[in-house]
Amino acid sequence: MIRLDGVGQVFDGREGRVTALEKIDLHVRGGEFVTLIGRSGCGKSTLLRLIAGLLPPTSGSVAVADEPVTGPRRDVSFMFQRPALLPWRSVLSNVMLPVEIDKGSDRSKAAYRDRAHQLLELVGLQGFERRLPHELSGGMQQRVSLCRSLIRDPQVMLMDEPFSALDALTRTELSEELQRIKMELSTTIVFVTHSIEEAVVLADRVVVLTPRPGRMRDVVDIDIPRPRSLAQNAYVTEVATISARLHALLSEKESEDRR
Repeated sequence: MIRLDGVGQVFDGREGRVTALEKIDLHVRGGEFVTLIGRSGCGKSTLLRLIAGLLPPTSGSVAVADEPVTGPRRDVSFMFQRPALLPWRSVLSNVMLPVEIDKGSDRSKAAYRDRAHQLLELVGLQGFERRLPHELSGGMQQRVSLCRSLIRDPQVMLMDEPFSALDALTRTELSEELQRIKMELSTTIVFVTHSIEEAVVLADRVVVLTPRPGRMRDVVDIDIPRPRSLAQNAYVTEVATISARLHALLSEKESEDRR
C-alpha cells in the first residue's frame, strides 16, 4: 500500500542545510498498522508529510497504492496532534468539512451525511451532532477529528501524535477505540508517537528511527493478539519485553552517536 524507496529529505534554512531523513526504505502492507518512534527531530512528522504528498522528497520515491505521490490524495487522510476543529461549526459540520472541500466526489452529500452519523455512533458521539467544539472535552474533540479523518473512507490514515495532549485515561480509551475501528475497517495506518508502550500496544510493526538525520534503525514485529490495552493487558509480559527492546535500540543508537 505504501512504498518509500531511498527517500531523503533536506531543508535549506538561513543557517544552512539540515538533513531530516536519509535512505528510508519502508514498505507498508495494506491493512497494516505501523508506528514510528524516535528522538525528537528525527523526521517522523516529515515522513508522514512525504506520504501525504504535502512535501516532495529531496531524493528517492514515495508511492501509495502503486501510484507515485505527487501531491495530496483523496484516499489518504491526515490526523494532527490537535483536533483543529472549526469553532463555529457543529460536530457534524466539522466531520463533513472534507466532503465540502472535495468537489470531485462520486457520492452524494446525503450519503456522506449518513456516513458521518455512522462514524459518530461508532466513536460514542451519537447525540452530540449539533454541539460546538467548546462544548466537548479534549477527548471528545479528538474523536470528532478521527471521524473527520475517516469520512471519505481513506485507504491510508496518517496520524501525528494524535493522543499526546490527552490525559492518560482518555489516551487509553482512544487507543482502544482506534484499534477497534482499525479491525472493523481494515484501513492502513501509519502512526507517530513518542510513547514506546503506546507504539507496542497499537502496532503490527514498530519502525525505530535514528536521531537526525533520520534513518531506519530497526523494524520490530509485534506478534501479540488483539485487542490490546494500555491499562489492562493479558500479555503484559510480552508488551514489557518488546518495550524494553525498543528502549535498548534507542539508547544504543544514542550511545553510538556519542562515540
